[in-house]
Formats: sequence, structure tokens, C-alpha cells
Amino acid sequence: MAEKKKILYIQTSGVDTPERAYAPFILATTATMMGVDATIYFLIKGITLVKKGEAEKIKIGNFPSLKEVMDQAVKAGVKLMVCEQSCMLLGIPRGDFIPEAKIVGAATLNDLVLNSDAVMCF
Repeated sequence: MAEKKKILYIQTSGVDTPERAYAPFILATTATMMGVDATIYFLIKGITLVKKGEAEKIKIGNFPSLKEVMDQAVKAGVKLMVCEQSCMLLGIPRGDFIPEAKIVGAATLNDLVLNSDAVMCF
């Protein structure tokens, strides 16, 4: 049996640019529905999107809130990873993130990129 394809979405945009927040969640959810292993890696300001209570504040037009879209992604099997060094850079403690977001180091991003079939950045 062929190995499952993997796609990595790198999210560098945060709560200060809400119009850029939805795309990785929607695309990653779609990828999982297509049988692709999808991961979103939050880097620099992107980590603010998975800080507790922030996704509920983001809602654009008639779209559902970012929290609703994020919940759908997690339910579909999308993995969420937060850059530990970005947490240190922005002074956000490890416990301030949603439980579904796993705190990982820089080496994890390198491994994910090297092992992915495709990488997209937002």
C-alpha cells in the first residue's frame, strides 16, 4: 500500500491579519478529506491564532468564526503545532495555547518540511 501523502501549512500571520487566518485551516481540512495527512505549523505571529480565546474573536463577513473552522479542522484530523522559539520570542507562555496545539521545537519544522510532499506558507 502506498504511503499517505503529506502536506504542511506554515502559518506566520496572526490575529493582526485575520483575513489570512482562515486559509490554512480550510485547506488542511480539505486535504484530510482527500486522504492527505495535513499539519499546520504556527510560526512567529501565527502562534497568536491558537492562543486560548483568540480564534473566537475572529469572524469575517458571513464566514463562521475562526474557532468554528479550527474545530472542524481538528475534528477532521489536522495536526496543529506551535513553534516553541516563537513562544519565547513573543513572550507567550506554553500554557496559553489551546490543548489541541502541540508545542514543538525548530527541528520539528525542518523534519516536517523534509518529509512533506508539499509545503504552503501563509
